[in-house]
Amino acid sequence: MLFQSPPPMFGLFHILWLAIILVFNVLIFFIFRNESEEKLIKAIHFFGILMVIGEVWKQWFCYTHIFQREINLWFFPWQLCSMAMYLSFFLPLMKGKFQDAAIVFLSTFSLFAAIIAILIPSDMLRPQLIFASHGFIYHGIMIAESILSILIIKARIKRRKDISFLPSAYLFLGMTAVAEVINIIGYSILKDIHISPNMFYITPYYETTQLGLNYIAKALGIFPEIAIYLSGIILFSYLFFRVIRGRAR
Repeated sequence: MLFQSPPPMFGLFHILWLAIILVFNVLIFFIFRNESEEKLIKAIHFFGILMVIGEVWKQWFCYTHIFQREINLWFFPWQLCSMAMYLSFFLPLMKGKFQDAAIVFLSTFSLFAAIIAILIPSDMLRPQLIFASHGFIYHGIMIAESILSILIIKARIKRRKDISFLPSAYLFLGMTAVAEVINIIGYSILKDIHISPNMFYITPYYETTQLGLNYIAKALGIFPEIAIYLSGIILFSYLFFRVIRGRAR
């Protein structure tokens, strides 16, 4: 099914999905709030499996229906929101400090990214109903994973004093570095900004299209805008962590 034009931001379609996501995640909280850490990790892993299945479908749909079987790396699966899929899928295999970092990341960076994505879903509001709906379902699942991760991290903070935000920030910066490598390699091969990847929205080849940040890019340049953008993500994610830590005491 196709809309005659992309659904408007804060139109009926957008608001309906915001309501569905809100109700779904309230239910997730009340269902899992007293569950054991083992069950919470299993639930996060299950959501990760759903995300992987959805991502495989999305890549097929993009290639066959949106890009008409032509190479286009705009939806290459290494955006900030993609990181929740990888971390949640592999979470049961992680141990010790690395699992702590992954859970803090899901509690903060992923939560921040998902909230921004559903509130400002400019790239998700496309005329293909099933594709637009997939974007909201995916980010709704991200928030559910964040809620479950917050329950885990709060319990761990009460038991231990060594839970830190810093390892998750290093994890984010490592993911960012990989994203920029993908951007550079993709552009060097394809030589076209319309089909080259723009992972984490930090391509050095043109100004960002993200609302608000594009004005910073025009005023200060691409690299200062990227630095401000990444610093802002880290700052807001850290504030989320401080709130979680404060409520865990």
